Amino acid sequence: MQARSALFDVYGDHLRARGSEAPVAAVVRMLDPVGIAAPAVRTAISRMVMQGWLEPVQLAGGRGYRTTERANRRLDETGNRVYRRQVPAWDGRWHLVLVDPPPVRAARSKLRADLAFVGYAELADDVWVSPFPRAGLAEVLERAGATARTARADSFDCDPTSAWDLAGLRASYDGWLASAEHLVRDHLAAHDDADEAAFAARFHLVHEWRKFLFADPGLPDELLPPDWPGRAAAELFTVEAERLKPGTDRFVARCLGV
Repeated sequence: MQARSALFDVYGDHLRARGSEAPVAAVVRMLDPVGIAAPAVRTAISRMVMQGWLEPVQLAGGRGYRTTERANRRLDETGNRVYRRQVPAWDGRWHLVLVDPPPVRAARSKLRADLAFVGYAELADDVWVSPFPRAGLAEVLERAGATARTARADSFDCDPTSAWDLAGLRASYDGWLASAEHLVRDHLAAHDDADEAAFAARFHLVHEWRKFLFADPGLPDELLPPDWPGRAAAELFTVEAERLKPGTDRFVARCLGV
């Protein structure tokens, strides 16, 4: 697990409802049970400040950092998808984004990754598709220096869902269902303190589940087969995350000294 990714998880899953800020020492204490050492945490924080995700702030518990408005928007959008809040109803039409990509190759690659992350797939060269408009599209385009036109479509000659690797996604969900309970059990057993164990287990559970954001576009239920394993996987995640939350919250509060 990379320190930068772990910091996004900490701020998004544990600090967003607590003012989106914390002393450095508290963040270090939170990440210690998941195997992120203090030097790696501090280096990742410095990089996230330079990238515009964090900003320094003086807190009662010492020098700390809070998330920027840009980071808060991304964390809220990500949280809504992780916990499947505000799932929009599908009206049967598709949202198309006709992208005029930036000239620099690195920027084009980053744009492709960001469009996939927010839920689009490339249906044809520079034509991206989604069942509905996605939050964050304008920011993704602006950050890449790209422009785009959008359109709505009622039907296609080909099935738009073919733009996503649903076979690979099915296999990933099957793997999740086979391993998630073991992941939780192993991390609970690895810590003597019950609240620390709950935090570590839930942290790894959410971190692994969050990876589906890069592959699962959140297609409407009516576009998925009856035996789609993502449904059972989401139910398992929800049950385990809720079960571990009380102990997790106690551990976070202890790290923050509240």
